[in-house]
Order: sequence, then structure tokens, then C-alpha cells
Amino acid sequence: MYVVKSPLSDVNLQTVSEALQGALVDLVDLALVAKQIHWNVVGPRFRSVHLQLDEVVETARAHSDTVAERASALGVSPDGRAATVAVGSGIGVTPEGWVDDSAAVQTLVDALGAVIARMRERIAATGEPDPVSQDIFIQVTADLEKQRWMFQAANG
Repeated sequence: MYVVKSPLSDVNLQTVSEALQGALVDLVDLALVAKQIHWNVVGPRFRSVHLQLDEVVETARAHSDTVAERASALGVSPDGRAATVAVGSGIGVTPEGWVDDSAAVQTLVDALGAVIARMRERIAATGEPDPVSQDIFIQVTADLEKQRWMFQAANG
């Protein structure tokens, strides 16, 4: 079996791999949460919220791929399996069934807030050991903060 050798020291690789794995889990879960709400949102703002949720899904999926590929490039096997995501995500419980548009927006504000807080911790943790991974976390955070701003603005 071929194993990719990391250019990072073992200590730095440990820090960075934990950050990358945590980010992957949060991003996979964020995409799932947004899609679940997307399928179940109802209310007068249905269409706009429904479409905005797809933007979150696309953003989370694109970034999860970037994060997973960065882990692979460093010799770390990324784990996006459902069981791993279920136990490692920082996002709270998603409402079951139909979700009123205002509640849907608040659910996304909360989910994005949880992921952003953890991403900011990863930015701080990876600055010294791996600025390349830190740069990825900075971009992910910027994109998620933009999405959160848009959802917050929708709820006034």
C-alpha cells in the first residue's frame, strides 16, 4: 500500500491533521443540515430560503473536498463517514419534519456560527505548524461568515 509522506514534523502533523479532520466533519455535517432544511422549509419566504440553502450546501461540499484533499496531500487519511460525522460535528441537532422559514434561517445561523467558531480555532492552531492549511481555513471561514451574514440579514 502506498503511503504519502508528510513534509510536516510529526508534532505539527498531529495538530494539522486534527484540525483538518475536524473541519471535514463540520463541513460534511453543515452540507447535510442545510440540505435537510432545504427539503423541509415552508413559509412565505420558502423560495428565497430554499435557494440560499443550496448555496450553503455547495459551499460546504466544495470546501470539504479541499480540506479532505489537503489532508491526503499531507499523508492523512480523511474520514467523512456518517458515523464519524455523527460523533464529531460541532453542529447541534437539526429540527425534524417541516421547518418554518424563520426557524430554518435561525437553524442555519446557529449551525454556521458553530462551524465558524471551530474554524477560527483551527486558524489559530495551524498558523505556525502549517500556513498552507491555515490559508484554507481562512478561506473557508470567510465564505461561511458571508453565508451567516446573509442568513442573519434575512431574519432582521
